[in-house]
Amino acid sequence: MSKRNSSKYKLDRRMGENIWGRPKSAVNRRSYGPGQHGQRRKSKVSDYGIQLRAKQKLKGYYGEVTEKQFKRTYQEAAQMKGDTGQNLIGLLEQRLDMVVYRCKFAPTIFSARQIVSHGHIYVNGVKCNIASRRVRPGDVISLGTKAKEMALIAEAQSLPERDIPEYVATDGTEKATFVRVPSLDEVPYPVKMEPNLVVEFYSR
Repeated sequence: MSKRNSSKYKLDRRMGENIWGRPKSAVNRRSYGPGQHGQRRKSKVSDYGIQLRAKQKLKGYYGEVTEKQFKRTYQEAAQMKGDTGQNLIGLLEQRLDMVVYRCKFAPTIFSARQIVSHGHIYVNGVKCNIASRRVRPGDVISLGTKAKEMALIAEAQSLPERDIPEYVATDGTEKATFVRVPSLDEVPYPVKMEPNLVVEFYSR
């Protein structure tokens, strides 16, 4: 399991956007970048810089995804039929930790990964602790016995800042079904994501 070495909210400030839509985000109070020179005047960003920023924002949104994992996912998306950007979003949304997050079984993508890795999640009745596992349409994701009593999960289900998307069907408490692979328009990102720029970045 990869480990995040920097504060997640530093990414918010570097991007200048609240990319997870969380009320605790530091960008809500300080919209400038982190560090000693965060308030200096921003210079003009090159096309490469714009593409890199789009890639960092999308990769950062999905939590602990490493550069190697993210690039491999892009390469898989590029080999599929159809629009590569849409394919990339679909593959990222099929990750088990992201489906757990979408079901509101966890308050953040980081806690969703932790819940999965600690063995609290079952896929089609079988325990799974691999956060990057690909969930298929029709798969049923459920909480383990201990997880049903966790305060963290109760907190997640009461969060007002996000809704469960239509491509996930849930009973509202402990079980959910991944209905279909979503398109970009269906994914409830708090900020605008630009997978087309990510495709341009890797296609250089």
